[in-house]
Amino acid sequence: MFKKKEKPVKEKKVRTVKVGTHKKSVIALWVVLIASVSFGVYKNFTAIDMHTVHETETIQLRLNDTNGIENFVKNFCKSYYTWDNSKEAIEARTQAISNYLTKELQDLNLDTIRTDIPTSSVVTNVLIWEIEQSGTDDFIATYEVDQQIKEGEQTNNVKATYTVKVHVDKDGDMVIVQNPTLAPAVEKSTYEPKAQEADASVDADTVNDATAFLETFFKLYPTATEKELAYYVAGNVLEPIGRDYLYSELVNPIFTKDGDNVKVKIAVKFIDNQTKATQVSQFELVLHKDSNWKIVAVY
Repeated sequence: MFKKKEKPVKEKKVRTVKVGTHKKSVIALWVVLIASVSFGVYKNFTAIDMHTVHETETIQLRLNDTNGIENFVKNFCKSYYTWDNSKEAIEARTQAISNYLTKELQDLNLDTIRTDIPTSSVVTNVLIWEIEQSGTDDFIATYEVDQQIKEGEQTNNVKATYTVKVHVDKDGDMVIVQNPTLAPAVEKSTYEPKAQEADASVDADTVNDATAFLETFFKLYPTATEKELAYYVAGNVLEPIGRDYLYSELVNPIFTKDGDNVKVKIAVKFIDNQTKATQVSQFELVLHKDSNWKIVAVY
């Protein structure tokens, strides 16, 4: 008896779903992913920028108030640059400057003034030229010291420029963290402003008329009240000065046209009745004439 041959069982194929890169759902997922990453990067940079701005404002705010640093440095200079070669005076100086210097700088300055040096010094003046911020809590002060140095019977006046670094705590306490260091002296600038020249835009009659007005005004100006000034000046362009000055003369007035107005650059000589010295004031005024001349602005 023959057995029937069994048919081989066909394996069922498992259906697979192919996801193409162009399917709408995949595109949507990519959009969400890119948007999330972009937003994260944006927030990160924004946070850094906001932090940077905050720090800048804080540093600028501290730099705006330097009166305390100036006074601290001035008081230090009076102690540091004043000495005598006696043992008692040197000990007093050492104690005085310890109120301003770190312990390291106190040790550094122990032998700067000794009993065997032949001079004594008195500070006659201290000028603070600049306070510059260095980091968040440190400030560099540039200053000039005038000293009267005595050696035997001879006395000399000397001056020198230095810098020190001052550390300021959050509560405002101060200490010098860098010793006085020689610095270049502040010198006179070679700058000369360009001289203004009169032009032909203002005719001779106007010049003469305006000059007469200015002579009248400056004779009155030193002692004029606010009510008296109102006749010559618009608003509060020039306020009363209440000084015992006597008008002397106008010096080289230069007139230029400015629309309906006339600009004048002028020096005015006064005699100070208290000191008897000549005082020269300079003005840059804008004049306007309706029925009468008036000073309407300064420039």
